[in-house]
Amino acid sequence: MSENNRNPDSPEQDEASTKKMILYAFGFVLTSHLIVAFDSYIFYFYEVEIGLPILLVSLAVVIFTVWTIIVSPIVGYLTDRPFKWSKRWGFRTPWILITGIPSLLLYILVYIPPNIDVKSNPWPIFWYFVIISMIFEVIFSIYRQNHSGIFAMLFRGDKERKKATMLLYIISTPVALILSLVPLTFIVYGDKSSFLMAAIFVASIMLICLLLTMPGVYETEIIKERFFQGYNNKEKISFLKICNIAFRSKNFTVSLLSFAFAYVSLMLTVASGIYFFKDVLKLPLSYAIIPVIGSFLAMTLSMPLWNRLSQKLDHAKIYMLGVLMTALFLIPLLWITTIEEYIVISIIRGVATAGFIFMFQPIAADCYDEITLKCDRHLEATLHGLRNIIFRSSAIFIAVILALVHIATNYDTNPKAVQSPLAVWGVRVHTAVIPIIFYVLAFIVMLFYDLKGEKKVAIKQMLREKGL
Repeated sequence: MSENNRNPDSPEQDEASTKKMILYAFGFVLTSHLIVAFDSYIFYFYEVEIGLPILLVSLAVVIFTVWTIIVSPIVGYLTDRPFKWSKRWGFRTPWILITGIPSLLLYILVYIPPNIDVKSNPWPIFWYFVIISMIFEVIFSIYRQNHSGIFAMLFRGDKERKKATMLLYIISTPVALILSLVPLTFIVYGDKSSFLMAAIFVASIMLICLLLTMPGVYETEIIKERFFQGYNNKEKISFLKICNIAFRSKNFTVSLLSFAFAYVSLMLTVASGIYFFKDVLKLPLSYAIIPVIGSFLAMTLSMPLWNRLSQKLDHAKIYMLGVLMTALFLIPLLWITTIEEYIVISIIRGVATAGFIFMFQPIAADCYDEITLKCDRHLEATLHGLRNIIFRSSAIFIAVILALVHIATNYDTNPKAVQSPLAVWGVRVHTAVIPIIFYVLAFIVMLFYDLKGEKKVAIKQMLREKGL
């Protein structure tokens, strides 16, 4: 069969092995869970444990998030080109290597603010929070953009991408489960040092994952050749032109906006978890261990089922089904009062959440393919930087939502406080009501996505013809 007539899903001579997919998955632990770990406790830590006024906490989050939105696509663009070492070491691998460890160190430093009286002078802690977070976001953006960006280069066919994604979550989920569970045993309300111990543990496990992923992101000569193919004797494309092409691409923009709504919902529920246990269920955070285990197991065990269903339905339909199901199973959080009820809902919601999370990578890779064809070169790091604008902007929404709800309901920031009925209802609102609204918006936006069927097959075929 000639190259031009080859089926886009047929094996290629550089088709990735299962071993490579598994090793790549360990790096995804950092890509997915480090931001989750950062966003899960940071707002509560600075608002309740440190005592920084909630308006300053929100302002800090807005400042370093806006900084990330501006810088992230720029650093993606600057790293998305050949360097002197590219021919030998690759285009993505060096960046993954040199930014992984600094990201982990900066994550730990966030939990070591100056030991001063925040009530008399909150500004040193405020600026420490802002500056460390800004540096963390830039360094970690480079890691994420290159680790996520290389996905489309390593795994080319549709079936290969689905298999890689399934293994990605099956391998990374148990590790992420440990990273979610153990901090629950560390953290004690009113004990700042317990948050630092949890952060050190998380960083240590992620360091092991970083070392394991290096063989998984190794770039073969064929992968390097594809990258060079877009730069050899071709006119340089400016950053603004790439932005123009990307955001004028309907499917890229639609999927990005939908992902943003879904991610705001997901992370708002995660960030609200510690408030829900403390103020609604009135239980130590260690009680979250069982529902977390149940949710993670449900997600992991349901991945093969979602993968099988994806053989019959396109990526967008699987994603939309998962989004709607997740929204549906948030509704009971408006009235449940016991840990037993919470466990059952967490397990069911884990199955639903796996559906749309499973499609994040394949849909993004498909959109990258479409833009690669338009630009005649691979620009995954730049595109992921643009995508990161949307994902990290979720932090602004979360900060603003938590601040507005807590101010409106007169939330008491004393770690030992028993909240008023209004404040408890406010926690339910930012845990369930607002996320449901955003999930519904994610579903509606995705109705306009059309990168599927023959259109997607034609794009893959043209990429092969161009040697991309």
